[in-house]
Amino acid sequence: MKVLIVEDHRPLQALLVDHLKRGAFAVDAVQTGEDALLALKTTRYDALLLDLGLPDMDGMKVLACNADRSSPVPCIVLTARDALQSRVDSLNAGADDYVLKPFDMPELEARLRAVLRRSAHVFHTLTHGNLSFEPEACHVVVAGRTVNLARREAMLLEEMLRAGPRIVVKDRLEERLYSYSESVTSNAIEALVSRLRRKFSDAGADSRIETVRGVGYRLVSAHEAHAQP
Repeated sequence: MKVLIVEDHRPLQALLVDHLKRGAFAVDAVQTGEDALLALKTTRYDALLLDLGLPDMDGMKVLACNADRSSPVPCIVLTARDALQSRVDSLNAGADDYVLKPFDMPELEARLRAVLRRSAHVFHTLTHGNLSFEPEACHVVVAGRTVNLARREAMLLEEMLRAGPRIVVKDRLEERLYSYSESVTSNAIEALVSRLRRKFSDAGADSRIETVRGVGYRLVSAHEAHAQP
């Protein structure tokens, strides 16, 4: 899951980014409403954490623009405005939840996951052959045995499972697994795929990651992989 954080208070932004990354989210963070609107136009996000007190515009404008999209991004408003009318206005403008500052990080993460469950991105167990994956817990089981995956390996697996049997374009994987502020080497995705393939093989998974040369990757069964010329 990829989250956009719109928060101009740098220490709080850093805390949010760090906490959500440890919770297996990919995170982009911006400080202004203008940058938020640009990010929403150019990147697909699963959720938006939006501060209302932005330096260049009221966060309500960002909220309204998001609500006008054909597919609005589920949004949690983060604000110090505790007046009842402010909460009502935010929810009526399209916010899915409203969190008052200061807040506890575990509670915010729980609210974020609840919003995602209520949205189209419902958490459920994803399966392929003898492999099952629970995105919310990042729990992977192959043939009844738990397999430990690093955070980005789990994110890659989720993208593959959700797309299957379609091809996942390499550029899309880079977009979904890394924030735009991160430096991504040309072989970063290949290295992740290689590690995941090795773990699949060691665990006895009957699923394989097939490389579609020049395009990307797709998840296939071992039988399909062996049948290819």
